[in-house]
Amino acid sequence: MADRILVLAIDVDNDLYRKTKITGPVIGRNDNLKAAARLALADPQDTDANTMFEAVKKFDELKRAGHSVAVVTITGAEKEGYVADSEISRQIDIVLEKFKADSCVLVTDGASDNRIVPLLKSRVTINSVDILRMKQAEQFENTYFTILEKLKEPHYARIVFGIPAILLVLFAMSYYFNYGWQPPVMLIGAYLLLKGFGIEDMLVESFKGFGFSIYRMSFVFYMSALVFFIIALIVGYGTYTNAASSGLGYDQLTLASFGIEGFMLILPISIVLYLIGRVTDLESRRMRYRAISQGTYVAYAIAAIVLLYVAAAWIIGQIYFYQLLEYSALTLLFGYGVSKLSIMLRNLAVRRTRMKNKQVINDIGAYIGKVTDIDTRRGIMLVKTDYGSTLKYDIDRITSVSDRVIIR
Repeated sequence: MADRILVLAIDVDNDLYRKTKITGPVIGRNDNLKAAARLALADPQDTDANTMFEAVKKFDELKRAGHSVAVVTITGAEKEGYVADSEISRQIDIVLEKFKADSCVLVTDGASDNRIVPLLKSRVTINSVDILRMKQAEQFENTYFTILEKLKEPHYARIVFGIPAILLVLFAMSYYFNYGWQPPVMLIGAYLLLKGFGIEDMLVESFKGFGFSIYRMSFVFYMSALVFFIIALIVGYGTYTNAASSGLGYDQLTLASFGIEGFMLILPISIVLYLIGRVTDLESRRMRYRAISQGTYVAYAIAAIVLLYVAAAWIIGQIYFYQLLEYSALTLLFGYGVSKLSIMLRNLAVRRTRMKNKQVINDIGAYIGKVTDIDTRRGIMLVKTDYGSTLKYDIDRITSVSDRVIIR
């Protein structure tokens, strides 16, 4: 039986839908010709139309050579990156269900579509990559797409757009409130300090998967957590001002301890509500391993809050030093117990899920390898790639397990 070949054209930014209202995937020679013609009429300068014509041309060549061949155009999303890659992965799966291809010929217009190759490799063999080069602007286009892609990366976008924007806003606000130039300079200095030590990237990574949406059950818990956090700030400030205006002559350390005590009194409620919302989000997306870790981090945060609270109470004089030591010891035992419970729950979840020899893919559908072993003691998953190398992934990176293991 002759190999079944799929000729695939890619429209990453979904110009086809934005300009013609035609949705992907576009399957078949006639439909691709019609769609390409409509796109060329809507925007004669759009290279995606030329890519589709090139795909049809390649289809005709392979057909004349006697191959079993199909031609398809798949589309991504206007918001490129993760959203576009996810949509492309979904459409590739739809196409391969209808046409059981043995190999693929990828037709692309160049620099903007290069990242699609790993998504295809995880699903079908790529025999050829046909890059359509526009004769009048090849170098300019490649340079343009390189700059455009870099500016879409958060790291470069924050530098090129973020820092100047923050400077302008801060200096405008400082001028309006007559604060002078010192506060903006101090804030920019603090930002550069965070960036220099890598703290900024850690914070950005932590908030990537926050999952804040009014269409989720967790929205109520997140909003409640925010409300109680604001209440904690108000109570802390009120406690501080009451102590300062009492006329008892407290020093600054004692006044700060009053404020901390008032703030820490309400803050655990906010953290627990956040935890409930976060776990609800993660469980709804079958990210049980991350839910366990999230609970552990929040428990550690509450333990730290308790330590700060009893330290503030000791400074104020509400408890004796031996009581401070007792509460501190109990809090440390609580943290140790939470750590052990977290490890036990994580190991239990791993043992109940048979992951060995399952394929591992990332959250945009790119194939990584197969699971060879799970080290529950260290919380490590070992993955062997097709090239013979072994990669180690933290179990916390697992987002879901079915017939395949998906990691973030």
